[in-house]
Parts: sequence; C-alpha cells; structure tokens
Amino acid sequence: MIGPWARWERHVARRRVRERQAARQVPETPAGLHLPTDRYACRDCDHDWPCQDARLALLISFQGNRVGLMMYLAAHLTRALEALPDRHPALIVGQIIYWVPRRR
Repeated sequence: MIGPWARWERHVARRRVRERQAARQVPETPAGLHLPTDRYACRDCDHDWPCQDARLALLISFQGNRVGLMMYLAAHLTRALEALPDRHPALIVGQIIYWVPRRR
C-alpha cells in the first residue's frame, strides 16, 4: 500500500506528461503551410484538430473552466474560418466546438 504523498507524486508526474503532450497537440494552419488544403489539422498527429489527445489535454488544462475553454476554441474557430474560406462554416464549427461536454 502506498501513502498519500506517493499517490500525489504519481498524480503530478502523470499530469506533467499530459501537459507536455498538450503542448505538442496544436493546430497547423493551412496559411502557415503555404499549401492549398481543406483541413485544420493537428501538427503532431495530422488528424483534424482538436484530435482526441488534444481534446483530453484541453479538458485537463482548463480544469473545468468551460467558459475559458470555449473562448480559446472560439479564437481557433476564427483562425480556421479565415484559413479555410472554401469549407462550409458548419463543418468547421462541428470540428472545433461541438465536442465540448455540456454543463450538467
């Protein structure tokens, strides 16, 4: 059986790993690539951003601050809408915003 301090140290170590992973899970904007593309993709794994790892990292990093998370995602939404003018806006909103859990 481990004590509370050992559990705390394990928790902190796991959290640091998640935060490092979150730093890698950022979007690569098409404007930054200088290539014609129709995706707002993750720089690390090349899936649509936010990918599953980025979603988990965002939820952990915002620690239940849903308003702050939505403001952050809204900033990315405006970048994505500017970077992808040919893609339907509802598809971009669905990709970036609609995954956030609802309030209870």
